[in-house]
Amino acid sequence: MSVTISDLVERVKSHRCYSHPIFKNWAKVEPEPPVVGALFHQIQSFCASTRPGWNFPEALKTHGLHRQSELLEEIVESESGHGPELATMAGYIVNQSAEQPVFADLYNQEKVEAKLKAFSDQLLGSLPGYDMETGLTTQVRKAIGVFDHRKLTDIENTYRNLGTTLALEMISNQQLIPGEKYCLVDSGIYNADLEVPEMHYLLEHWGEVGAEQHHEQNARTAVELALKTEYAHLVIEGADDFLDSLTGLWDILDAALLQSGVAAQAQQQRKVAYV
Repeated sequence: MSVTISDLVERVKSHRCYSHPIFKNWAKVEPEPPVVGALFHQIQSFCASTRPGWNFPEALKTHGLHRQSELLEEIVESESGHGPELATMAGYIVNQSAEQPVFADLYNQEKVEAKLKAFSDQLLGSLPGYDMETGLTTQVRKAIGVFDHRKLTDIENTYRNLGTTLALEMISNQQLIPGEKYCLVDSGIYNADLEVPEMHYLLEHWGEVGAEQHHEQNARTAVELALKTEYAHLVIEGADDFLDSLTGLWDILDAALLQSGVAAQAQQQRKVAYV
């Protein structure tokens, strides 16, 4: 089958994931601190799974895709170490949503993440398939599982992983990061500014000079070369696998936390301390 990079880009843009309303609904609902914490626990758990390259760069080299390996390595190196910054931002936004601080130390990653998980357990623990040990929904585990394929080195999974990478970087650059900026900053509900140190994670990823813009360009270049091979259909499969799994995650978080009435019921005791 003949597929161009433009064809695949349009395929990603036409997927429901690309225009999912989760972040608009987040801003509309103005969720309470526990809801914000639960959302961040699921989202940052997913994001953490996308950072490691595992065996993917080496597998690309093994199959003669040396330029793609270089481009992927650049993305992996750029994303390394962002976990603490995301935890700090999450804790900061939870504090901004509360009358009194929930987190005394925003830079204690272990304590921040433990509290975010506790909020998730509290609000999502009754969902079918929810794992209390990790605090993950079935849907986030499925989305994380797509990136476990980076541990595999056969040629089929290597090409699928290229498709996954393109879809990931496009969604990150054009849906996830812009969505976070909209609901956390532009909406005004958290009085948050990109220039404060606690928001550095979002500042670094946002805009034309942000990390995600560079990552997307790397991914497009890598995939464009791969689409000229007999494995183009596997690239498409990898992109679809990612998009479908992330849509499932957005759907469950939207339904369970933003449209379920949890936030609305909490309006009576709005912005009380959750400690």
